Amino acid sequence: MKLYSIIQLRAVLGSTGPTHRKRNRIKTLCTIMALFGLSLTMSAQEEPTDTLQGKKVVLDEVLVQAVRVTKEFPITFSDLDKVELAPRNLGQDIPILMNFMPAVVTTSDAGAGVGYTSIRVRGSDATRVNVTINGVPYNDAESQGTFWVNMPDFASSTQSLQLQRGVGTSTNGAGAFGASLNMLTDAFSEEAYARISSSVGSFNTLRNNVKFSTGLMNGYFEFSGRLSRVTSDGYVDRAASELDGYFLQGVYNDDNTLVKALLFGGHEVTYQAWNGITPEQLENDRTFNSAGIYTDDNGNTQFYDNEVDDYKQDHFQLHWYETWNSAWNTHLAVHYTRGRGFFEQFREDDDFATYGLEPITINGDLVENTDLIRRRWLDNDFYGAIFSATYNNDNLELIMGGGYNEYKGDHFGEIIWAEYASNSEIRDRYYDDNSTKTDFNLYTKANYKLTDLWSLFGDVQYRGVTYEANGDDTGLVDDSFNFFNPKAGITFDLNRNNNFYLSYARANREPNRNDYESGSPKPEKLNDFELGWRYVSPSFQLNTNVYYMRYKDQLVLTGELNDVGAPLRSNVGDSYRLGLEIDANVSLSNAFKWRPNIALSDNRNIDFYFERDGVLQNLGNTHIAYSPQLIAGNIISYQPNENFQVSLLSKFVGKQYMGNIDSEGSVLDSYTQTDFNIQYTINTNSFVKSIVLSGLVNNIFDADIVSNGYFYTFDDDYSNPGTITTIEGAGYYPQAGINFLLGATVNF
Repeated sequence: MKLYSIIQLRAVLGSTGPTHRKRNRIKTLCTIMALFGLSLTMSAQEEPTDTLQGKKVVLDEVLVQAVRVTKEFPITFSDLDKVELAPRNLGQDIPILMNFMPAVVTTSDAGAGVGYTSIRVRGSDATRVNVTINGVPYNDAESQGTFWVNMPDFASSTQSLQLQRGVGTSTNGAGAFGASLNMLTDAFSEEAYARISSSVGSFNTLRNNVKFSTGLMNGYFEFSGRLSRVTSDGYVDRAASELDGYFLQGVYNDDNTLVKALLFGGHEVTYQAWNGITPEQLENDRTFNSAGIYTDDNGNTQFYDNEVDDYKQDHFQLHWYETWNSAWNTHLAVHYTRGRGFFEQFREDDDFATYGLEPITINGDLVENTDLIRRRWLDNDFYGAIFSATYNNDNLELIMGGGYNEYKGDHFGEIIWAEYASNSEIRDRYYDDNSTKTDFNLYTKANYKLTDLWSLFGDVQYRGVTYEANGDDTGLVDDSFNFFNPKAGITFDLNRNNNFYLSYARANREPNRNDYESGSPKPEKLNDFELGWRYVSPSFQLNTNVYYMRYKDQLVLTGELNDVGAPLRSNVGDSYRLGLEIDANVSLSNAFKWRPNIALSDNRNIDFYFERDGVLQNLGNTHIAYSPQLIAGNIISYQPNENFQVSLLSKFVGKQYMGNIDSEGSVLDSYTQTDFNIQYTINTNSFVKSIVLSGLVNNIFDADIVSNGYFYTFDDDYSNPGTITTIEGAGYYPQAGINFLLGATVNF
């Protein structure tokens, strides 16, 4: 079988993909090819091939063409598509669905994969993983984090995603210091459909969604959408989530033009679970949650029933893709994100001074403290435009692009109830801050085929950032950054099955909002070297790479949290990550598939200094926080026919430190998680086209898993006057034991 690349198809069809006017030409082409024993494959999914020509793409994938790579590029990456996601997509968030990808560690505050979830890649947390949706930046402009809870059930509207480990190729948004994740939303459908999905599981987890598409109307227009609701009590006490999400899409498509208008987002109400638990509670009461705790007038312990995070986020994107001729195409998009919401807290015996209130006298007694309920608000707008132009011929792929984005955010706090109100008035704001951030970037990248064996890759990017803030936590900030990020690489195609690549990438990134709490943070710099080998055959695909990431002023996690549960970071001078990653896809038979992966790494702060017991000490080369030396994943699947599939999935994460001083009190023990997944399709050939039944049993061996935590130190000079003693402490986020999800999807 010979597989044709998308560039070859352009030459045959005169455009980037099949439309209604091209179907007859495709049928004719297939007939001619069949006479010669050839076949033409058009698929949105990545299929095992016997060459390194890569995968087929649907037309919608041109929206991420500028930020994605193929096997012809000297970039380390992994793909995950809708078909692979579907059997496990029963309501858990995208980071949890990515858990079995190479070098990935995931965690969930509520312990069950619904609500606040997060991801780390190569030891780098979510603030250092660049995320784009259809090429549009998704990371929060100020915190640089990604909050999947704001887009519930988004996996149900995801066509595919690509995780580029390391710096990767130039993209829009914040610099990638551990990885970049680019997501493609649903492709348009030529045929009309309707779909109802429901799933139910442990901890009263319930997911319902409805999807539809009109199909292409008059051969040009399609409208589609999804409505979702996900609720769960969570594994942790009171860590409940009520999540509503939506996705609406309008498409115009002809031979040379694709226009997509998207509106998506969600509303989340999540009981806070960011406090974690103590070592003693981990042993005796794993599900304890201290959020909202207080003592009533009778001395009884109570929990405030509305200690919640309540946030709405809406995204609008308008994309225009145009093919001008057989060589040139362009992509232009404008976007707008509106976010607003608050988290609410009961505060027991809080100080008037914190809120700018005056002490009062009651019955002759001076009162300076009160019980109160407060809301801390975010109200922000994020908007901008991105663009790219791509030139393709037999030997050269040239991409020029960039974007401009602007963020405006208001931060303010309100007291909505107080036992003693002092001199406060309704709707008073006890703090009222604002911030703005602009982000402009331009890039040019090219992949040039020198010979049949050798290809050169070059990529240069300029990125300019300005950030202004005036918060009590940040102080007065007025910073500007100008970053130049060059990348280069070479690819050697030994034969149709083997290629090798070597690349270098430079990356820079600015501090985030929380970094300013620690003083005057410096921007961080990274030099990333990647050496890889890919082998592809019909029954065996192998990707292996070695990397060396050398940082200057890396902003590493300290292990500490601020007063709203956000991780704190600090510059550490020189540091590095050195690793080996291997992943494979093995066809053991027509029915059995095996997909193992392993990541080995050494992650070190160089000559790390720490003040212990009042004395500054050089601790030498210490481990970087949250960076396990071994991460391994494994998926074994059995699929005897198209209607039945069963998989066993396992994940091992090695020992890791939550701080940077190699303290045994900061250790997260290694753990192994094993999941069982099954899917069965019933084809009915009636008004109901099919019914898909799915089951997922997580952590089938009921292992005690702690995937995340925090670590802190402080100096105690009161217990023993005249001396300083460094005190250490830790908190943990336990994950659920054995739990299940069962789902059914009815296709019309």
